[in-house]
Amino acid sequence: MKDTGKHQGLRNQLVSVLEQKGITDKSVLEAIKKIPRHLFLNSSFEDYAYQDKAFPIAAGQTISQPYTVAFQSQLLEVKKEHKILEIGTGSGYQTAVLCLLGAKVFSVERQKELFKQTSLLFPKLNIRPKYLSFGDGYKGLPNYAPFDSIIVTAGAPFIPQPLMAQLKIGGRLVIPLGTEVQIMTLLIRKNETQFEKHEFGEFRFVPLLEDKN
Repeated sequence: MKDTGKHQGLRNQLVSVLEQKGITDKSVLEAIKKIPRHLFLNSSFEDYAYQDKAFPIAAGQTISQPYTVAFQSQLLEVKKEHKILEIGTGSGYQTAVLCLLGAKVFSVERQKELFKQTSLLFPKLNIRPKYLSFGDGYKGLPNYAPFDSIIVTAGAPFIPQPLMAQLKIGGRLVIPLGTEVQIMTLLIRKNETQFEKHEFGEFRFVPLLEDKN
């Protein structure tokens, strides 16, 4: 699993592109500069790994565009030791960014093939999420709640109630809402019953699936 000077140079260029597109969180940019995205892709895409594009991965899913990963990560306002629930481990790239930001990441993946792949990949890259789960993202991980933040990396037709319930007061939930096209949505929990909502324009994600059995 090689990570060369050429790869590092391509990552530096990618970070410049993300800065031009409006990503300002220095810690997020630093994480993207360090993580070998090409190792999360099928080797046939390696030459394109540092373009700001999404690519197919196993199980009919995609690895998100780096801008999308950076944008969602920036919205989370991650602090070291933050306990973060990630819905949709996917390739593991977003998980890696959150781990590098110092978060304790609890991640749920519905596709068995991807769950197995990331479980094997993370140790090789010295990436250590707190907990990886094969299960239904709509349900979250109630046994590990509450969370400082929750990130959903697939398009959801609505905000799952269990996820709202598992968010700490003051916590941030970042979720792409919609079917064909999604609106990036941030919910901040103000108290037991109230959430403040912010919207950040259109994105495209694969759909969030439920009921793994």
